Amino acid sequence: MTTPSPVGCHGRVTSTGAIRSGRTGEVMVAVGGGVQAYMARDADGGAIDAYDEIAVVEQVAPRLVLVTRLYEQSQPEESPQ
Repeated sequence: MTTPSPVGCHGRVTSTGAIRSGRTGEVMVAVGGGVQAYMARDADGGAIDAYDEIAVVEQVAPRLVLVTRLYEQSQPEESPQ
């Protein structure tokens, strides 16, 4: 039985696992019909705060992933009539 890949899946940085610049943090990722914990680093080497939403861009080792922050899409401004 193979474990599904977390690449492309979304998740969230844990409350105590904030990712600091050049350091490893912890994320919870929805993968394979459940949620799994992974050690994580920012793909750009920056920082990602606790509770920020992320997407997995690469799996480096079985329990270590590279992630990027997901930004909220802003609503388009309505033009005055």
